[in-house]
Amino acid sequence: MPSNARTLGADLRALRKARGLTLSDLAAVLGRSVGWLSQVERGLSDPSVNDLRDLAGQLDVSVSSLFRAQAAPGEEGFVVRRDARRPIGSRSDGLVEELLSPDLTDDFEMVHSTFEPHSKMPAPIRRPTQEVGYIVSGQLDLRIGERLFHLKPGDSFRIRGDLYHWANPHDAPCIAIWVIAPPVY
Repeated sequence: MPSNARTLGADLRALRKARGLTLSDLAAVLGRSVGWLSQVERGLSDPSVNDLRDLAGQLDVSVSSLFRAQAAPGEEGFVVRRDARRPIGSRSDGLVEELLSPDLTDDFEMVHSTFEPHSKMPAPIRRPTQEVGYIVSGQLDLRIGERLFHLKPGDSFRIRGDLYHWANPHDAPCIAIWVIAPPVY
């Protein structure tokens, strides 16, 4: 079995579990059998493009996040080269995110985030996660609960299931590294 099938299946399993779904739950909404879904998660069966589209929709991720550039021999699962990062998120809010972790099978994920100038979240969100971030460059306004923080390079932050909202009202992009547990993408 190709190693990318194992990784896709492992990522799908991690996403399903992060969403609190059982094999039966997800199979039912997809109109597929539990056996088929189990085989996909174990890398024993390859989903079609339409299956991937349906899985991505149910797991609330982009289809592109399920694909990855090929790792060099011996690096898969260990190293992610700059040009092989997987895009994640929707980019609709002026946020470009790339997965820095090799896959989603750990208890956390590491994300490279670029907040474009004059962008902001449309509405605050709350996720059942613990998140820490580090501002590499630029500036970011981050509201956690009722508190507003103006973050600059070298600053770090933590969000523990709190309602939060970000904005980059500045003329330069902001680059941040986030660690999120459990994985949500």
